[in-house]
Amino acid sequence: MKILMIEDNNSVSAMMAMFFKKEQWEATFAYDGEEGVDKFNESNGDYDIILLDLNLPKKDGMQVAADIRRESPTIPIIMLTARDSESDQVLGLEMGADDYVTKPFSPITLIARIKALHRRIQLSQISDDTETENSEYDVQTDHFKLNSKTREAYINDQLIEDLTPKEFDLLKTMAMKPKQVFTREQLLQLVRNYEFYGDERTVDAHIKKLRQKIEKAGPKVIQTVWGVGYKFDDSDAGE
Repeated sequence: MKILMIEDNNSVSAMMAMFFKKEQWEATFAYDGEEGVDKFNESNGDYDIILLDLNLPKKDGMQVAADIRRESPTIPIIMLTARDSESDQVLGLEMGADDYVTKPFSPITLIARIKALHRRIQLSQISDDTETENSEYDVQTDHFKLNSKTREAYINDQLIEDLTPKEFDLLKTMAMKPKQVFTREQLLQLVRNYEFYGDERTVDAHIKKLRQKIEKAGPKVIQTVWGVGYKFDDSDAGE
């Protein structure tokens, strides 16, 4: 695995370097936001996962995440934050992070979270290849179609652009069972592939970003079921 860790604390970086070496992972380190973006761009995005500190000199983690997402909408990002506040965590997710870890963290815990995220993406890709072997689209209706192999989704033949891995998986999960209501807890557990302990607003943040991208291409197809969760319904998308 190739990792880019953008972290201004030398001690944290040195500690994680030892754990990455033990896992036989290739790690690159950047110590401020500008250096992190430069190293990402120099590599042409050739990393499996980005570890991104929220509090960085020269350019903060939120801006770095936005810069990286403009170049690569799909690369997984785990945000590292010393701020144990719900608003910062939700904002990080809205800016494109796939997960977050609060400092101080156990290196073993961070390694486990990296493995879990990487494993979920690999399994999703294997599943996507199998599911689309004999069919171009996993989901296809009069107004919507989704191809797991290409990781593309269309509404009224318009591409829904810049979907992150988590946004695509959320959309796929709901679109494969149209009109079924999913609770926030179900969506978090299905997409993250491990038990989540935290506030329900994290899934709201992902849904908000997903809706914005869908509605740039076409009508609103993810509906809120108040007091319960969300559902996918494109039956009125052609109107």
